[in-house]
Amino acid sequence: MTTQLNTLYEKPAYGAVEAAIYLRVPVTTLRYWLTGFGKRDPIIEPVETAPARLSFMNLLECHALAGMRKTYDLKLPKVRKALQKVSEQSPKPHPLVNQVFLTDRKDLFIEQLGRIINVSKFSEQLNLDFFHIHLERVVTDPKGLFRFFPFVREPRASEPKLIEINPAVGFGKPVIAGTGISTAIIASRFNAREPVVALAEEYGCTQEQIEEAIRWERPVVLPVAA
Repeated sequence: MTTQLNTLYEKPAYGAVEAAIYLRVPVTTLRYWLTGFGKRDPIIEPVETAPARLSFMNLLECHALAGMRKTYDLKLPKVRKALQKVSEQSPKPHPLVNQVFLTDRKDLFIEQLGRIINVSKFSEQLNLDFFHIHLERVVTDPKGLFRFFPFVREPRASEPKLIEINPAVGFGKPVIAGTGISTAIIASRFNAREPVVALAEEYGCTQEQIEEAIRWERPVVLPVAA
């Protein structure tokens, strides 16, 4: 079962536009991360190119990168340098997912054998913080299987984990967490004027879960690429 899920994690599953909506980032920004627009090497190697298609692991990598950029305002050259150094020292796939980074909001660090190592640039400050808010949206069970709870409204610690993306559930499309109920179906029925109370009763969910599914499926006006 674990091997089958690991295979699912690496299959192309999301187009750039779809992934950008899920991650709440401009699609041009996401495409730059994945392609470099032919001027730079991509920061994240998509599982398929021309056109770029992301695997579930790529989606998690982009989620981590979005946290570095939006929440911590880390610059892309430092992220590139950190990923290059980490890959040279420990050539594992998907370092943004498999390696826990720390930051002082200027540089990136990793911990090795009890030592804090700067992997982007020398910094005199060591007031370090983990990517707490974004890391907590990716949950792994004791078998190492992933569950991703994307932000619905905005990146914040109080954001509930009511929407889930998981390749083993609903073909990797967004569902109400723990249920397998498609958010798209909930939203379409609500748009057909079925009340929240009736939907909650039919699906055995709380009104909060139904409302969050509807909120998730509403069109998102994304900022200009940065």
